[in-house]
Amino acid sequence: MKNKIITFGEIMLRLSPNNNERFTQCHSFEAVYGGGEANTAVSLSHFGINTSYVTKLPKHTIGQSAVNALRQYGVDTSNIVRGGDQIGIYFLEKKTSQRPSNVIYNRADSAIALASRDDFNWNEIFKDATWFHFSGITPALSDEMAVITLEACKAAKKLGLTISCDLNYRSKLWSSEKAKKVMSEICPYVDICIANEDDAIGIFSIDPSQANGEEKNAYIAKELLKMFPFKIVASVWRTETSITTFKLQSMIYTKGKAYYSKEYYMSILDYIGAGDAYCAGIIYSYIHGYDPQKAVEFSNAASCLKHTVSGDFNLVTVDEVNRLAFSASGNEVQR
Repeated sequence: MKNKIITFGEIMLRLSPNNNERFTQCHSFEAVYGGGEANTAVSLSHFGINTSYVTKLPKHTIGQSAVNALRQYGVDTSNIVRGGDQIGIYFLEKKTSQRPSNVIYNRADSAIALASRDDFNWNEIFKDATWFHFSGITPALSDEMAVITLEACKAAKKLGLTISCDLNYRSKLWSSEKAKKVMSEICPYVDICIANEDDAIGIFSIDPSQANGEEKNAYIAKELLKMFPFKIVASVWRTETSITTFKLQSMIYTKGKAYYSKEYYMSILDYIGAGDAYCAGIIYSYIHGYDPQKAVEFSNAASCLKHTVSGDFNLVTVDEVNRLAFSASGNEVQR
């Protein structure tokens, strides 16, 4: 059966000052659309995968512009529900030298945050689908969205879909206590969990300092596997190597063994969406039967390349990812 991927979450309007200016000095904003699961959907579509994105957006022109942003990259938008008045907005000051990134959300009362269970017919949405992906941001949007996400997972599991979740803890959306309560109900349905150190600490209070010399991401994976029946735990992380450069590496833990990617040393054009690109790499790898080592190399390379693309979406191809991941000449001029 041909693979069909469903992703579910909030797409937002991102507004960033031009030329790395501060909010207080800018007179214009760069406007792009993005959001965790939307970013993953676009990446998968670029990889040639049949991908459908599910959300709720207003019927007005800005809502339609968000739909169009997905359509232009081949994402199926037929399952997007239309209604409500607001689209979520976030303002981003990009990291520059020692100045860190700054994000301000304006997403309260967005159409998706006010969505109800009646908006989504999961049996119809999952018709002919093989995979369901979401992030921990989605159930954090409202109490109703937490219920909707749980219902989606139950329906997907009943229909035999593979379910992946990027824990993606956001302290500005909910407390650690609330996140743990909700995600503890959802995670038993998840097959593949993508989680970094911040997620493990913020949601499940896993303390990497207790690893006793064990590599901390493997330790986190083992602790998560004590809590939930995940088949795979994956993680990607950046380490600052200088004011302007970073090291990227990732890990897949499955069947009692940790698999690590090679490291990439890189400068960053835009880091937003790099974790979502990693999720897309994981999904692509496993639907194509990659072994864990090949999967972690492919996914890490996809995330690395996202850092070179402006905006939320990772606009790279499978060939480009393969060249970086598996070819010694991955970054040479392609003629």
